[in-house]
Amino acid sequence: IEVQTGDFVRYHYNGTFTDGKKFDSSHERGAPFSGQVGLGRLITGLDRGVQGMCVNERRKVTVPPHLAYGSIGAGDVIPADTVLVFDVVLLDIWNTEDKVQTRTLSKPESCKRLVEATDFIRYHYNGTLLNGVPFDSSHSRNGTYDTYVGMGYLIKGMDEGLIGMCVGETRTIIIPPFLAYEEKGYGTVIPSQATLVFEVFMIDLFNPKDDIAVVVKEVPKTCTRKTVVGDYIRYHYNGTFQDGSGFDTSYQRNSTYNTYIGMGYVIQGMDKALQGLCIGEKRRVILPPHMAYGEKGTGDLIPGSAVLVFDIHVIDFHNPKDLIEIKVTSKPKKCNLTSEVDDLIQYRYNCSLMDGTLLYSSDHYENAPITTLGANKVIEGLDEGLRGMCVGEKRVVIVPPHLGHGENGAKGVPSSAVLHFELELLDLQKGVPDGYMFVWLGDSPDPLFPAMDLNKDLSVPLEEFTAFINLQVAEGTGRLRPGMDADGIIKDMFNNQDRNSDGKIVAEELKLKVEEDSDKARHEEL
Repeated sequence: IEVQTGDFVRYHYNGTFTDGKKFDSSHERGAPFSGQVGLGRLITGLDRGVQGMCVNERRKVTVPPHLAYGSIGAGDVIPADTVLVFDVVLLDIWNTEDKVQTRTLSKPESCKRLVEATDFIRYHYNGTLLNGVPFDSSHSRNGTYDTYVGMGYLIKGMDEGLIGMCVGETRTIIIPPFLAYEEKGYGTVIPSQATLVFEVFMIDLFNPKDDIAVVVKEVPKTCTRKTVVGDYIRYHYNGTFQDGSGFDTSYQRNSTYNTYIGMGYVIQGMDKALQGLCIGEKRRVILPPHMAYGEKGTGDLIPGSAVLVFDIHVIDFHNPKDLIEIKVTSKPKKCNLTSEVDDLIQYRYNCSLMDGTLLYSSDHYENAPITTLGANKVIEGLDEGLRGMCVGEKRVVIVPPHLGHGENGAKGVPSSAVLHFELELLDLQKGVPDGYMFVWLGDSPDPLFPAMDLNKDLSVPLEEFTAFINLQVAEGTGRLRPGMDADGIIKDMFNNQDRNSDGKIVAEELKLKVEEDSDKARHEEL
């Protein structure tokens, strides 16, 4: 822009006579000259001499007497009929018709939201005068400038110049003095009637009326259940600001973030954002500060009034009231015998997390595991999930953490993990109640001793006792505890009845036991 009639200018000068003697200097006074051009407020020669100048241009203007102070001169300073020489450097130029000028220097490809009046923004800036002299910078303070827009918190020109910016945009804003600090200036850094130039980089933007914003990125094909208040969730996340710079990530810690939903354990916006998700879902959630860490932020990690962006991947969730889920995937047509507590079973399994990560498998071992149901040999949820199965049946069992490995997890199993079991029952041996080695499958012989005394010689040695028990098992009238040495069990039973340890059981020994405990003895006497 070149100086024209009617413009206001601000310039430094040295005034000398033709012999080089100085008669005046704005530099020595420490304040540049300010005035309007072409309206007779300057000596005519200087009025004409600065026209056409650009900011930062330096000119030597020689003014003849008739365009300066003429035959009268200026007091004792400038004699009559004196030629004056001015060394002028133009610092500023503006006009009352000027408006705020903006120029976009860079802009992100995607710009879904623009700054509007009443928005709250965070931005960095460098502030200079029109001639390039810096007067302030947010970068030097290592902190953004945070303010509302269009509500009188800023100089008028800045309020206007920030409208329409995107997060991530850089623009230059040129503000004429009457929309900045006018005649008063600002302290010692901004002179009177100074045009201001700001280079602004928009960091953040939100409105106090904003709610969370959700962008669904990926949803699994099957989603039988979505998160609700009271559920406990495990998820991974990347946390960034709106300009894309990161502040936290669970992936770097190689550990999910685990929390209850809607119960105040996390910031308000996240509590809301975690509702209505499926296992395996990925979504981006944008939290305004009033639903995150507010005006104060948190420590050195998150500045005040920061909008937070979280990219979330749901690993699993459950409710503390959840029971196991069972889905039968294959079942034999004939199924007369099913597993129950005390049964000895052999089974095949694959155990995974809900995202498909395999934790352990029976296929990794030479033999499939064998266990007794109800004997606390496996986690509670698996024990329950193995009940009611036929040999050859296959099923999927989902076990919530409180019926699995709980909050502490186990070797290779994360804390609070929901487990996905694929099960197949390979073998089933009906069991006996805990604490018993043998049970009758119906009523025991009454009286019992004559039935045991196979050769009717009124005494029962170990060999005869063994033959009697094996006969009951063979005929299906009694059952030994499976998975243990039958001969050893029978010997222990025999020794328990042979009270005098003479190698044989007589009727009186058996009778004494029966009399001691009435009906209960009908099952415990053996």
